[in-house]
Amino acid sequence: MTMYMKNNKQKEPSPTSSSPPSYLRFFTAPQYHLFNLFSHVLIFGFGLLIGITLTLFLKNFSFNFQIQQVFTPSFSPSFISISNIRTSNNDTKVVTLTRDRFRGFLKPDMAMHNVSDEGLLWRASMVPKIKEIPSEYHTPKVAFMFLTKGPVLLAPLWEKFFKGNEGLFSIYVHSSPYFNGTVPQSSVFHGRKIPSKEVRWGDFNMIGAERRLLANSLLDLSNQRFVLLSESCIPLFNFSTIYNYLMNSTKTFIEAYDFPGQVGRGRYNPKMKPFIKLSQWRKGSQWFQIDRALAIEIVSDQIYYPVFKKYCRNGCYGDEHYLPTLVSIKFWERNSNRTLTWVDWSKGGPHPSRYMRMNVTIGFLKKLRHGSTCKYNGEITNICHLFARKFMPHALDRLLRFAPKIMQFN
Repeated sequence: MTMYMKNNKQKEPSPTSSSPPSYLRFFTAPQYHLFNLFSHVLIFGFGLLIGITLTLFLKNFSFNFQIQQVFTPSFSPSFISISNIRTSNNDTKVVTLTRDRFRGFLKPDMAMHNVSDEGLLWRASMVPKIKEIPSEYHTPKVAFMFLTKGPVLLAPLWEKFFKGNEGLFSIYVHSSPYFNGTVPQSSVFHGRKIPSKEVRWGDFNMIGAERRLLANSLLDLSNQRFVLLSESCIPLFNFSTIYNYLMNSTKTFIEAYDFPGQVGRGRYNPKMKPFIKLSQWRKGSQWFQIDRALAIEIVSDQIYYPVFKKYCRNGCYGDEHYLPTLVSIKFWERNSNRTLTWVDWSKGGPHPSRYMRMNVTIGFLKKLRHGSTCKYNGEITNICHLFARKFMPHALDRLLRFAPKIMQFN
């Protein structure tokens, strides 16, 4: 019995034996080493493949997470952090947004922020793939954008116009960065001043101010129509009439026409070719009324805007040519080629007629409201202008007196 167990122990392989496994006994020594080397290479390659796959997955996950951060959190301009990472080939923008409620993202409360123009235009140019905003967050609004030197001079008239229509409008004011006037907290204009830059009459930076107003307005996804106004503009109808006219329109309202004279085609610079040809050059009023789709195209324009900025100088007034030309080239099918803001240029000169207290009469206001005919959604109408300019502060008392009866303000 003892001998039997001893013989069995002798037959067991030593744990420290370096003999190859039984399935490799048919290989010679060189073949074994070659097989061993091939196995290591195969294992290394397999591990490398797994590593690359995981790297790509994590990279994609990180990118999707950043995109999710952009589109899901609340948008509060003062809490945005924007930094640029410059590479050898191009610029990569990294945007970090704080998380908050979705409602805040759709309707930011603050007009003032510290975002650069580049970051602002980039953010405003985003378009959601799902066009319909959830009804619990969305009531279509009109964005009233005031381009002013200082305060909105006719603010008391606009206060009466907006009263009782809260939730159907947004207000944005672009004034001189040097203007430090205060606005009462009870006013609809309180806190509605956006970050601005200096604007000079006749300079192309006027277009920069318009794009800045549009970009700020686009941050509120509820804004569906956009109206550019000056401090001397007045509404000719009550809020509900203007709101319905704008919201139900199938067209945008940018005046654009071909003017062969010196103040029309004479302002064209041949260096704008091939992007803009003389036959595409248009002139029109600065004061527009557009929809959200066109507003996004304007702030996203990286073709025509740089050409105008470079070559529309020395007597070429960009505010009279940029939008009319851009819309005529790319978006003419949906444009009415007229403005809804009445202005009198009949006296000639670089500025339109101005209206003082003595000019404001019941007959004059009625003429502005129904004194012409035009097409609206394919039908003839005598409501062709919703706004008018240029009214001076001295006319305010009469405007306030006539507004309830003529304009039918509440």
